[in-house]
Amino acid sequence: MNAALARWMPKSIASRLYLIIFAGLLLAHGMSFGLLFFERYQSAKTVMLNTLEHDVGTSVAILDRLPAAERPAWLGRLQRDNYRYILGPGQGGTDPISERARVVTGLIQREVGPSFAVRANTVAMGPERYQVHLTLHDGAPLAIEVTPRVMPLADWLPFVFILQMIVLVVITWLAVRLATRPLARLARAAESITPTNEGPRMAEDGPTEVAQAAVAFNAMQDRIALYVKERLQILAAISHDLQTPITRMRLRAEALDDSQERGKLLQDLHEMEHLVREGVAYARSAHGATETPRKIDPAAFVESLVFDYQDTGKAVSLSGSVDGTAIVRPQALRRVLGNLIDNALKYAGTAEVGMARTAAGTLCIEVADRGPGIPDDELGRVLEPFYRLENSRNRDTGGTGLGLAIAAQLMLSIGGRLTLAARPGGGLIARVELP
Repeated sequence: MNAALARWMPKSIASRLYLIIFAGLLLAHGMSFGLLFFERYQSAKTVMLNTLEHDVGTSVAILDRLPAAERPAWLGRLQRDNYRYILGPGQGGTDPISERARVVTGLIQREVGPSFAVRANTVAMGPERYQVHLTLHDGAPLAIEVTPRVMPLADWLPFVFILQMIVLVVITWLAVRLATRPLARLARAAESITPTNEGPRMAEDGPTEVAQAAVAFNAMQDRIALYVKERLQILAAISHDLQTPITRMRLRAEALDDSQERGKLLQDLHEMEHLVREGVAYARSAHGATETPRKIDPAAFVESLVFDYQDTGKAVSLSGSVDGTAIVRPQALRRVLGNLIDNALKYAGTAEVGMARTAAGTLCIEVADRGPGIPDDELGRVLEPFYRLENSRNRDTGGTGLGLAIAAQLMLSIGGRLTLAARPGGGLIARVELP
């Protein structure tokens, strides 16, 4: 598909299918209608010329044999829809212009014979009108004025055409709907995939191609869940097994005499313990969906969390409120919000918590700070495990690069979403959205 065609094509598959199928059917229908109309026109033209040829021959023979006084009375009887007889020389004009006029003149000349001195001329072209002149045997001139007309259409034909177009649109819509419905289901299922394999399974029925795609998708979902589970199990096992030797090393270091090297060794062991705990927490965060969802008052829940921080003297404020209830996993949500508030306190000294509902009814909780912030090109990467910013999340601050990754993983496992954005005026906004 070239660039020009791609620019004019609709973006969605459904729209393209609508356009292609409807245009194809309309073209085929138009060609069939055109061929049928042309065949009907040709048949009607053949019949008309046949009829005209014999009818004119008979009419001219009658007028030729009638006395001159009786001929005017017969003109009305011999007149037809597209030609009439004129007693007299008729009208002058140019030589026959159209091919049709020459064909009709030839047919009349062949039918009446050379004794009538047949000739023709074109009188007008808008609409076409021509006269065929003859001379009867008694010397009286006779003109046949022909006015070709387009074959009239039946009054009911436009209504039939409109009905056909409606049927064509309905059939196109039905075909596209049946063809794209499995794709829509596949897209929804893909968007609902979770690390714990709790996303919806696609029904493995329907047409062969759809059933095969559903089987492949379900198998892919199982493999993803298995790979994630194995990876997290390995991480959890390594982190757990490291705790024992680290604990022994810490006990041995504490038994050493006080010295600068002893302090450094204990500090390193403390960082290793923290990293191991974070690794175990990250491994477990993928299974946040195992917690039973509960109906809570989100306003009271967030207020309680903020008050807990304020009771310990932390600079955490709350703004906004929401009405109604929400079905969430409280422990997982508390851990996510606590992680975000702790980060704000660590890098900015204060945390501002706000909550609201979007127009679509989504529960939105924001944790904002006035810290150093995160560059726009790093906002997505800081949600990856073990990724730290050099200027703010480094070893000196105790960051392991897992805090935001744990929060993002927990939100994904419980069906929510965590996004980061730069705060106008400096700082960071962490936004938690729950359906």
